[in-house]
Amino acid sequence: MNREVIVTCALTGAGDTVGRSEHVPVTPHQIARAAIDAARAGATVVHVHVRDPATGQGSRRTELYREVVERIRASDVDVIINLTAGMGGDLQIRDAEPAAPGPDSDLIGARERLAHVEELRPEMCTLDCGSLNFGDHDLIYVSTPEMLRAGARRVQELGVKPELEVFDTGHVWMASQLVAEGLIDDPPLFQLCTGIAYGTPAQPRMVQAMADLLPVGALWAAFAIGRMQLPMAAQAVLLGGHVRVGLEDNLYLSRGVKATNAQLVERVRTLIELLGARVLSPAEGRDVLGLPPGGG
Repeated sequence: MNREVIVTCALTGAGDTVGRSEHVPVTPHQIARAAIDAARAGATVVHVHVRDPATGQGSRRTELYREVVERIRASDVDVIINLTAGMGGDLQIRDAEPAAPGPDSDLIGARERLAHVEELRPEMCTLDCGSLNFGDHDLIYVSTPEMLRAGARRVQELGVKPELEVFDTGHVWMASQLVAEGLIDDPPLFQLCTGIAYGTPAQPRMVQAMADLLPVGALWAAFAIGRMQLPMAAQAVLLGGHVRVGLEDNLYLSRGVKATNAQLVERVRTLIELLGARVLSPAEGRDVLGLPPGGG
């Protein structure tokens, strides 16, 4: 069991959730406000996507990330900022015309996916450690081994800590290879992502199997989407890991009751404390993660 837990709050994501809950933040001001509220509720880390303010769709625009980061840094709260670097990997392959990328494709190279990270230098960013059939239609998330090596190398040069997002056991293998090649500094941090079709099912034994594959000394967290978010948080703590909650992965506090990010953090903090553990502050989280004290 892990008795000192890092809580990450994933604030908004890039999924089609804006129309499903009025609490999903869209504008940079709303996303930064959600981050600050989550930090005040006890989040150690905030995981940041941005959205196009006009459409609500996920965006890669650096100026949107800049506004969010500046607003958080200018606030009176301390929190570790973790920017996604996963946008730009979408490839739509339609059976009628498989050689031509479909209109929902947004596919760019490894270095271009890091443009906002290079400019803003957050304490952390994500690396999605493998390709995946993403959802039930014709979309693939593309992240090849050489893309990952290029991304990991650049993040290491920037002094930004990568969170290695793994959606299946093969992704754990690939991320562990990056560690073995010296492209990830100690201690490596893995995020075990479950419940996303068609990756790892949200089952405790699957999380245990993935955790058993990790390099010696690796840190890890786990999350599940939807109604399994809080049960998986409990399982992660019991199995020795850290946790993630937030509206990127789940919109509800309980059946029929829509949540805010801060409410999800408060709920998981209560859960962690009932298990006999405690949530680490951002300063304590930096120490565990091997980040410089004081933040970015």
